[in-house]
Amino acid sequence: MRETTPLVHNITNYVTVNDCANILLACGGSPIMADDIEEVEDITSICQALVINIGTLNQRTIASMIKAGKKANQLGHPVILDPVGAGASHLRTGSVFKLLQEVRFDVVRGNVSEIMTVNSGAGSTKGVDASADDRALHQNTGRAIDLGRQLSRKVGAITVTTGAVDIVADPANAFVIRNGHPFLGKVSGTGCMLSAMIGAFCGANLDRRLEATAAAVCMMGIAGELAYEKTEKYQGGTAAFKIHLIDAMSQIDENILKARTRIESR
Repeated sequence: MRETTPLVHNITNYVTVNDCANILLACGGSPIMADDIEEVEDITSICQALVINIGTLNQRTIASMIKAGKKANQLGHPVILDPVGAGASHLRTGSVFKLLQEVRFDVVRGNVSEIMTVNSGAGSTKGVDASADDRALHQNTGRAIDLGRQLSRKVGAITVTTGAVDIVADPANAFVIRNGHPFLGKVSGTGCMLSAMIGAFCGANLDRRLEATAAAVCMMGIAGELAYEKTEKYQGGTAAFKIHLIDAMSQIDENILKARTRIESR
């Protein structure tokens, strides 16, 4: 990825747009943020991947997402869906299913509540966070893998279920990833950042999208571990952690990734 510096088109939310841009630069990608319907096709055409994030959804951007997604499909570019808060409102949930109907996605990434909602409409999302009941389900790795594979078969995309343990799955394969730190859930934007990273990794590795997705998840988890170590050393808090997270991402190399990755194939 760092050899090719893939350009990633993000139609994302205004809460985390700057975080997504910075994490892409730190990991070796290049960001562009554009959501006006008059330019999304042009922007998607010059990029290597498209990331659609529904965190701050409105009718204007829904149309832009569909138009950009169809263009990316036409060009064979990876398309990533982050269904932020799916299940929290009729607009969000309905928009996710409309997007899935109109656009072919390569990866769907969400917390366990969001993934459950997309799979069956029966998740119990608490705002944009996973509910306690759904988090408990995610502790059962076998059930979480089954959930990821089931959704993957349903939507034809790789699924990423993030939490204390992260699951990357397609209908035939699954990776269980145990990198990360609880502080990743204490600051806004880390899930959105990961979705943007997945776009970059897939854009640079078109023929190995499952492995690329798993590598992105591992790298974010490792960056979280390194960021917490530095935050603790200097007695910092959550704001310091986010800065250290971006720093750590920019400093991870192949050797660190290989040495610290905790991944299991199922």
